[in-house]
Amino acid sequence: MLYQRKFMTTLNRREINKLLKSFNGFQRKVYSKVLEIPLGETRSYKWVAKELNCPKRVRLVAKLLSENPYPFIIPCHRVVKSDGSLGGYMFGNNLKKYLLDLEKRIKLVIMVNTDEHR
Repeated sequence: MLYQRKFMTTLNRREINKLLKSFNGFQRKVYSKVLEIPLGETRSYKWVAKELNCPKRVRLVAKLLSENPYPFIIPCHRVVKSDGSLGGYMFGNNLKKYLLDLEKRIKLVIMVNTDEHR
């Protein structure tokens, strides 16, 4: 999660907070929760809804993520179905799978480099 925090700070946390304020209450909560998902990991739409204490709003979570206007800032590709299948992605599931695989490889490289410097 440290590397994700470093990435987020390069985007300027103040700008991200300003961006999040442009959304309504529930949108803001959903997008903020998705920003917490670590690089190279996934969570389910159901997990996001439960984390927001709204377990019955799974479909709304999925709908909001499908409308994410900032997919390269708010990593909606990290959210999948409860059974582990990809669900959907605005740029197609091939790209979603590619991004998830890429992030796993990046995370592995970061972990190896961090271990080497200890």
